[in-house]
Amino acid sequence: MTESPQPVSTSAPLTSAQRRYRESLWIERILRRETVGGILLLTATVLALIIANSGWGEAYFGLRDTYLTIGFGDASWKISVGHIAADGLLAIFFFLAGLELKREFIAGELRDPRKALVPVVAAVGGVTLPAIIYVVVTLDAGADVQRGWAIPVATDIAFALAVLAVVGTSLPLALRTFLLTLAVVDDLIAITIIAFFYTTDLAPAYLIASFVGLAVYAVIAQRFQEFFRVRETAAWFILMPIGLLVWFFMYESGVHATVAGVLLAFAIPVRARGGDDDGLGTRMGLAELFEHRYRPLSAGVAVPVFAFFSAGVAVGGWNGLVDAVTSPVAIGIMLGLVVGKTVGITVATWLITRLPGVSLPRGVRWIDLIGLALLAGMGFTVSLLISELSFGLGTPLDDVGKVGILLGSLIAALLAVALLGSRNRHYKRQLADEQVDADGDGIPDVYGDDRVSS
Repeated sequence: MTESPQPVSTSAPLTSAQRRYRESLWIERILRRETVGGILLLTATVLALIIANSGWGEAYFGLRDTYLTIGFGDASWKISVGHIAADGLLAIFFFLAGLELKREFIAGELRDPRKALVPVVAAVGGVTLPAIIYVVVTLDAGADVQRGWAIPVATDIAFALAVLAVVGTSLPLALRTFLLTLAVVDDLIAITIIAFFYTTDLAPAYLIASFVGLAVYAVIAQRFQEFFRVRETAAWFILMPIGLLVWFFMYESGVHATVAGVLLAFAIPVRARGGDDDGLGTRMGLAELFEHRYRPLSAGVAVPVFAFFSAGVAVGGWNGLVDAVTSPVAIGIMLGLVVGKTVGITVATWLITRLPGVSLPRGVRWIDLIGLALLAGMGFTVSLLISELSFGLGTPLDDVGKVGILLGSLIAALLAVALLGSRNRHYKRQLADEQVDADGDGIPDVYGDDRVSS
């Protein structure tokens, strides 16, 4: 694995220039890793679609619906391969999302209400309007169809950051920070929706057991963070077994098990004792170390495997594809992702920037924001999960919903690539200025320039 440049280390309080520079390095590293993850995710999706619509389709769906049994004496527990991918492996993805969330709230952009206000409001707008559009389009389709109202609210952070990393190499740092913050808030909203609206047959005893395990996990992670910092394998043998118990109890409680991943991440400390207040530097906090160690597992294994077992849809030839695309479910999802996300984010941002003292990040133009809003319409991973929760894995409505997700995300991506690609060429001329270090302090001068803000 290629290591990214180490952020500047300092024992004194960080200056605004140092903080911006280190934040930029952190964002660049995430973009590089998500590019690889996005490619693997796309490969798994295409492979699933090909296999599902080939002579191997029956074997593919048979494998997805195969149940595995774990027995302890007279007790046994069964789970299908498809649910292992959606409930188990995807919990790893949500664990990484939770680490990013906590770091943003503790040491990142969301720590400063003034900086957080615009992307947070933008994310809310990008969640609300797609849901409204879906509900309006499917108004006469029945209650079963309207259960999918949350499908188009999600932004796939892996795909969005991967596309941005490929086509947006010269876009302003502030725009990339804005997208990351918006996507993180979007994930938080989606996680909340899953926890509150897709919980069935709640079992309080299991839920309490899950929280007890979570408390034990948090105490150990906080109390012995230095031990886990220096002993890389210790977390696998101590924290992971406790985390698996928390996940199991959450799964059995009726709350979707991926929520356990987020809660476990929230228990991990962001700042190291004696480290810098942003959790970065040579003495990284445990959250940053875990993100660094486990992102390859999420981006390289967990999410692609989930996509492989979730994206496979047998469309039934051209006529079946036409029927799926013209159904209210698919139309509602596609309009929600492409139109709802773009208009919702843009209008919400415009409204909040009407307030005194609130504006777009410096250096970001409205045309840039529209491109970013289009990019946020790539609602892949979490949208597939919500489709399964809404309609049931492998049901006809789920298959139609997934067609809408795939096509809507593709359209949003193509439009975003066209717009942001042109903006990237516009900004490329300014890239050389960002590398100038005239005073020789090891930090490019642009990060100490008040004209630039992340």
